[in-house]
Amino acid sequence: MFYVSWEAFHRATKELAHQLLGKEYNAIVAVSRGGLVPAAIIARELNIRVVDSICVASYEHDKQGSLSILKDASLADSEKLLIVDDLVDTGETARALREHFPKACFVTVYAKPQGKPLVDHYITDIEQDTWIQLPWDMELAYSKPLADK
Repeated sequence: MFYVSWEAFHRATKELAHQLLGKEYNAIVAVSRGGLVPAAIIARELNIRVVDSICVASYEHDKQGSLSILKDASLADSEKLLIVDDLVDTGETARALREHFPKACFVTVYAKPQGKPLVDHYITDIEQDTWIQLPWDMELAYSKPLADK
C-alpha cells in the first residue's frame, strides 16, 4: 500500500503543473473520477479556464473490469489539449484516451511501469503491484496511542 495525504497529492500535482509551464494549453480534459482533483489544481496553476471531463469506468473499488466511456468530453482533440488523470496503472485507460485524443498531451501524477510509456509527463513512479490509497478514498480517524492498545 502507498498512502497519499491531501498535502502530498497537492504538492505533487503542483510539481506536475510546474513541468507544464511554458507550453500553450488552452483546455483540460479531466479523467473522471481520479483526474478531477489534479485537473482543478493544474487549471488554477496554469490559468486554464476551459475544463471538461471524460467519464471512464474500469475499476470497481479494487477490481479492474472492462473499460467503458460513460460520458465523452465535448472538446476537440488538439495539441493544446491537456488530458489529466491521477494515475496510469496498466495503461488500459491511457491507451483508449490516446486513441480518442491522439494530439493531446497526457499527464498523470503517479505512473506504474505498464502504463508509464503512454503518458507525456508524470511525477512519481509506483511499483506495478502497489495499491495507492488516495486521499479521497480515506477518512481521518482517531487512533489510540500505542500504550492504550
